[in-house]
Amino acid sequence: MAAPTVAAPQDDLTIPAGFTVSYFATDLGKVRLMAVHPTTGVLFASVTNQDRIIALPDANKDGKADKKVVFADGIKQAHGLVWRGDDLYVAGTDRVVRLRDANHDLKPDGAAQQIADLPGGGGHFTRTVRIGPDDKLYVSIGSSCNVCVERNKERAAIIRMNLDGSGRTLHATGLRNAVGITFDTAGNLWATNNGRDWLGNELPPECLYKVTQGGFYGWPYAYGNRVADPDFGASCRECVAKTIPPAWEFPAHTAPLGLNFYSGTRWPAEFQGDLFIAFHGSWNSSYKKGYNVWRVDFQGGKPVRATEFLKGFLRGRSDVWARPVDIITGADGQMYLTDDFGGRIFRIAR
Repeated sequence: MAAPTVAAPQDDLTIPAGFTVSYFATDLGKVRLMAVHPTTGVLFASVTNQDRIIALPDANKDGKADKKVVFADGIKQAHGLVWRGDDLYVAGTDRVVRLRDANHDLKPDGAAQQIADLPGGGGHFTRTVRIGPDDKLYVSIGSSCNVCVERNKERAAIIRMNLDGSGRTLHATGLRNAVGITFDTAGNLWATNNGRDWLGNELPPECLYKVTQGGFYGWPYAYGNRVADPDFGASCRECVAKTIPPAWEFPAHTAPLGLNFYSGTRWPAEFQGDLFIAFHGSWNSSYKKGYNVWRVDFQGGKPVRATEFLKGFLRGRSDVWARPVDIITGADGQMYLTDDFGGRIFRIAR
C-alpha cells in the first residue's frame, strides 16, 4: 500500500482551532478497532469483514503509514484487539485467541492459541476485548436481537476471565451492544452502549456507562434512566428498578462505538484525561445523525460536559463519506480514528 499523499478534506471538517486531520492510511477495507504495540508503537487494526489483523508501521514518523502488513488471517470476524507485552489478544465473533510477536517482525511467532470460546454471530456479532488493571480479560458480547430475553446469559453482557481463559465470570449485564469498552487511569471500566431500534427518531438515548462488577444496565427491560421498555418493561418491574442509570446520554441512533481517554502529552493540558467517543451514525432514523467524534470532559472522575469535537463526515442531511468506529491515542501522542465506510484511518494532531 502506497502511503497516502493527500490531506483529509479540511474544508468538510470542523475541529477546534489548532488541530489538523490527515489520512494516516487508506484503502484498508472495513477497518474497525485498533491497538498500539506497547514497545514498538506500531498501530494494529482489525479488518473484520476480511477476518484479518493488519499492522501499519510509521518508521519515519511522518504521520503516514509506510505500508500495510497482514499480521494474521483467518480469525472469524476478528474485531477487538489488546496487547500485553508481545502478546496480542484478538476477539473474533466466536473466540478469543492470542498471537505472539516476540521479535517484533510483524509476523506471529506461531499459530494462534485459542484462549476461550464465545457465543458467536447473532444480530450483534462483533466482540471487544480489554485487559483490566487486575490483569484479567474483559470481553463485551452484544445481544443476538434488537430486543428479547436472551437464553445465553453471556449475551448483552461483559464477561471477565484470566489471561488463559480460566476463571470465567459474568461481570456486567443488560448492555445491549457495548462495542466500546475502556479503562480510565483509576482503573474504572467505561462502556458505550447502543440502544434498541424502532422506538422512533428520538428514543432511546445512546449511553455511556461506568461499569461495575455485578451491575445491571437495563436491557431488555429498561433504557436510559430507568425508563421501562414498552415491550418488556412490564414483565420485570424489579429489573427496571435495579437498572444502573447511564453516566451520560447522547442522541438516539447515533451509534457510539470506540472510546478512549486521551493519554498523550502532545495536546494541551485541558484535554488530559478527557474521553473521546467515535459515533458510527444512524440507520434506524428518518434522518441521518451522528458520524462524528464527541469529547466528554471529565472532572473528579465524572463526566461533566459533552461537546462535538470533530464533525463533517455527514455533508448536509444525507451525504455520508465516513463512519467513525474506533479512536485511540497513538505512540506519538496524537489520536487515530478508523472509518469502516471509506477504509481509512485518520490522524488527529495538535
